[in-house]
Amino acid sequence: MADLIRRSFDSPDDLRDFPRMKGAIVGLGGVKAWRLIAEPGWRWSESVGPTMEKDVCPLDHVFWMVLKGRFAVQMEDGTTEEFGPGDVGRVPPGHDAWVVGDEPVVGIDIQAGGID
Repeated sequence: MADLIRRSFDSPDDLRDFPRMKGAIVGLGGVKAWRLIAEPGWRWSESVGPTMEKDVCPLDHVFWMVLKGRFAVQMEDGTTEEFGPGDVGRVPPGHDAWVVGDEPVVGIDIQAGGID
């Protein structure tokens, strides 16, 4: 039987501070939940990729939800999707992502694994 878990982003297990993006992370058993805020001009391949020495994001975003702002994702095969407030999706490994427009993105990201 699975355990009932309640966590708060106000008391995170970890905080991440990348150029133009901040994240609060809580553990939920085998997955991690992030609340992230990405500023205009943020792009994964420029802000996070160099720290991981990767050209594309290797993480599996099992559940991605945009609360505020607009976010674009491009897969290695060129498939592109844009997410706005209220949109949810799954973003598999092998993608780049960036903030669209002049408004910060606030989102919730549930990852299988994640950055350790």
